[in-house]
Amino acid sequence: MSVHWAALLTDAGSDSSLPIDPSGVAVWALQFTPRVAQKDQAVLLEVEQSLRLFGGEDNVHQLVETGATELGISRLAWAPTSLAALACARAGIRDGFAGPLTKMLDGLPFECIDAVNAHGATLVRLGCKTLADVRKLPRGGISRRFDSELLLALDQAYGLRPEGYPWVTLPETFSARLELPGRVDTAPAMMFGARRLLVQMGGWLSARHFGVTAFTLHWCHDVMRARDAGEGGELTVRTAQPTQNVDHLSRLLSENLAKVTLRAPAGDLLLSATEVTPFLEESRSLIPDARATGEAIDLVLERIEARLGKKRVLRPVLTEDMRMEWMNRWQPMNAKRPATKVRQVPGPQPTWILKTPLKLDVRDERPLYQGPLQLLLGPERVEGGWWHRIKDAEGDQRSLNVARDYWVALSQHAGALWIFQQRLPKDVAASWYLHGLFA
Repeated sequence: MSVHWAALLTDAGSDSSLPIDPSGVAVWALQFTPRVAQKDQAVLLEVEQSLRLFGGEDNVHQLVETGATELGISRLAWAPTSLAALACARAGIRDGFAGPLTKMLDGLPFECIDAVNAHGATLVRLGCKTLADVRKLPRGGISRRFDSELLLALDQAYGLRPEGYPWVTLPETFSARLELPGRVDTAPAMMFGARRLLVQMGGWLSARHFGVTAFTLHWCHDVMRARDAGEGGELTVRTAQPTQNVDHLSRLLSENLAKVTLRAPAGDLLLSATEVTPFLEESRSLIPDARATGEAIDLVLERIEARLGKKRVLRPVLTEDMRMEWMNRWQPMNAKRPATKVRQVPGPQPTWILKTPLKLDVRDERPLYQGPLQLLLGPERVEGGWWHRIKDAEGDQRSLNVARDYWVALSQHAGALWIFQQRLPKDVAASWYLHGLFA
């Protein structure tokens, strides 16, 4: 289950005079995440993996909400599942993380989920008003009386079943059209609609890592025009350097439109990025790009160490210890490397390791993690640490000896996992733990 979704309603904008194109909003949203989908006149974004890239949850929310407002969207919401975010947006709830997911959804009217609302007349006769009322009905009766989509949508909204969508793909070129709400008699007045198209183009440029050097605004004349006015006109704007800055592009377009005289009222706008080039931003890393500077990484790290101090720049050093928690240690860059011979670790190694192993429930002698686990490969015995003792909070000596059997296990929902079974003599019954996850 994904844990951070946004839902943007495109059928209820803050500016009803300009229509909202769901496809254009979806392309704009691709700058934040490749997981963008369209469903029921809404655009859904799964941004969990992008939070760190954009500086955290608050920054992502601000960027998405600011851009959505410029696109004319006033109703959006955030929640742990996509259908929950969509239901919250329809109910006017912005933050679906304000409380427990179940409690928040139970109080919403069942009309907020389309698959449930499709049977609204029958559900009303059964006395249902909220999603909680629908969930109280016997599941067996629901599956026989209604289609399978109702239970599936409920389970997905509450995070009990995984969600899957055909993701929107990023077009190779940008071209977007907008129908103006009425006849526009002057060129500067077209900026009202052109700005929205520029915001969409800015999202496309960011997603493609391109900067625009030339773009063209084409306008179509109203059908009630003079014969000699022609079908429309166009204006191409060029920039001195590749850019993604929508405000800068808006100022350039506004200055150029101020010099244009329309031969007839305009009714439609078409914006296209005619010339683009790869956009290279300046690196914000402490470590410069060696391809640009030609400086060896060791020399760069030495200079950083001199600035920040020896305790701030460390490197991992492998040890002979087979216990995963003690397999490496960190030491200063200039410290002498120990002359140790590291043994090859048996069996496959996971991509991510949990800082603290997670104890798993057991049913019928089988470990559980989002359902029963299937043991695929193992066991690989890891023993050691009888010599390793530390002081606990009370000041007593505690042994860090381990005796574990590691397995590669398969979860129906979480994929390949790295688990182990504790084999210490003091245990009355062997316990299972989750220690790592495979990519």
